[in-house]
Amino acid sequence: MEPVLLFRQIDMTSRYIENELLVSDTRKGIIQKGEKQMNIKKIAKQTTALSFATALLVGAGSQTWAAESNHKDTNNNYGVSHITRDNMLKIPQQQKSEQFKVPAFDKATIKNIASAKGYDKSGNLIDLDVWDSWPLQNADGTVANYHGYQVVFALAGDPKDADDTSIYVFYQKIGEDSIDSWENAGRVFKDSDKFVPNDPHLKKQTQEWSGSATLTSDGKVRLFYTNFSGINYGKQTLTTAQVNVSQPSADTLKIEGVEDHKSIFDGDGKKYQNIQQFIDEGAYGSEDNHTLRDPHYVEDKGHKYLVFEANTGTEDGYQGEDSLYNRAYYGGNNPFFQSEKEKLLQSSNKKKASLANGALGIVELNNDYTLKKVMDPLITSNTVTDEIERANVFKKDGKWYLFTDSRGSKMTIDGIGQDDVYMLGYVSNTLTGKYKPLNDTGLVLHMDLDPNDKTFTYSHFAVPQVKGDNVVITSYMTNRGFYSEEHSTFAPSFLLNIKGSKTAVVKNSILPQGQLSTDR
Repeated sequence: MEPVLLFRQIDMTSRYIENELLVSDTRKGIIQKGEKQMNIKKIAKQTTALSFATALLVGAGSQTWAAESNHKDTNNNYGVSHITRDNMLKIPQQQKSEQFKVPAFDKATIKNIASAKGYDKSGNLIDLDVWDSWPLQNADGTVANYHGYQVVFALAGDPKDADDTSIYVFYQKIGEDSIDSWENAGRVFKDSDKFVPNDPHLKKQTQEWSGSATLTSDGKVRLFYTNFSGINYGKQTLTTAQVNVSQPSADTLKIEGVEDHKSIFDGDGKKYQNIQQFIDEGAYGSEDNHTLRDPHYVEDKGHKYLVFEANTGTEDGYQGEDSLYNRAYYGGNNPFFQSEKEKLLQSSNKKKASLANGALGIVELNNDYTLKKVMDPLITSNTVTDEIERANVFKKDGKWYLFTDSRGSKMTIDGIGQDDVYMLGYVSNTLTGKYKPLNDTGLVLHMDLDPNDKTFTYSHFAVPQVKGDNVVITSYMTNRGFYSEEHSTFAPSFLLNIKGSKTAVVKNSILPQGQLSTDR
């Protein structure tokens, strides 16, 4: 695939572009040299395996080979919930219902965020693209009231520079709802903020990626985000900082710097894949997709947690061809498992499925926001997809609701196309699961616009409200760098109704761009 095509297909947001597009020519040479050494070993192993397979075929015939394949069948759920192939295969038919469709928006009404301005590398004042965003939230997930304002953190950058990805703060007076009422408090971090003594990860940061923010019990703003390193094979590290905000006037908020800036977690290898495993597998040349990002803060019974996007590690269902023989990843009955397995083994998606081991992970934090405990994933997507993004979880009516965004282009499911975009959802009686799919399959939202469409939306995020059964869905609109005048911006929000294990898009519920709450 041509780099430009790939670049556009995943929305030209550097947060989602394939990591190889971020690698310099020098680093490509180094990586390719390393991959050649790894490939020599891999070829030797493959040759031995091929010789052995040939001997089996010649000596015992096809029946013996079939028996040997069946011998690989397992049924190990590793004690966690799974996004199964059985459920996902039902979605192409289910998504036709209006219940799941992201509303159609009138492009003539869409506006850029007027205050979204910054500086390019030459120091020129420019209009910024703004994409993934998340509100400053209370511990229960509802939108915080910060001195009479609602506050949003968002990724923003130069539309002409895909490497320019930084976190900005926008704020709006409570009670206002116009897109023009959002003000810009500026970048959260200075370039020098990554040089923290004794932190081995921050100094290699090249971009800032998505996360979450909470208003602490003592009125402080605590940010969690993803430290991305384009100079270290796309390494991603869950990171935190206290953001200091002042109010110079009644109508103004200002970023006054950060403190307690530190790394939290970069994968343990056992429960969650780390960057070294990605490198050992062959890095970019392996066709694998390493993720460890989007930390979402949540509290439960006095404990602090981060839920995040990841890939499984070696102790909870790692990637590889053996995963294609695990019935737990398929769901359904045994005849379905055998049929779908054989179909997948003959499919062009076989390798992609063998590498698919997405997870929504969870770690517990100490009171100082350092790592306390690495826990089992809340849910995994082995054989389905490597990417389940924008982890989001909150408690409503005594149940925990878990949401994630994913793209059809990353999936291995027949009937799901390249342009399909989803928000999937799951429900549990406890934070740590077991999680069951909402609406029987997990489908909550579906959108399939051409990525070139101005009203294309992604990064859908459910914001719980103080009262009622409706949550507000936010997202970004217009892909980064596609237009010279129209920039990536806050999409119009809309309402999603949640009752028990069922959800539905509320009819005629489109709200102003970027609106976070109906509690006014």
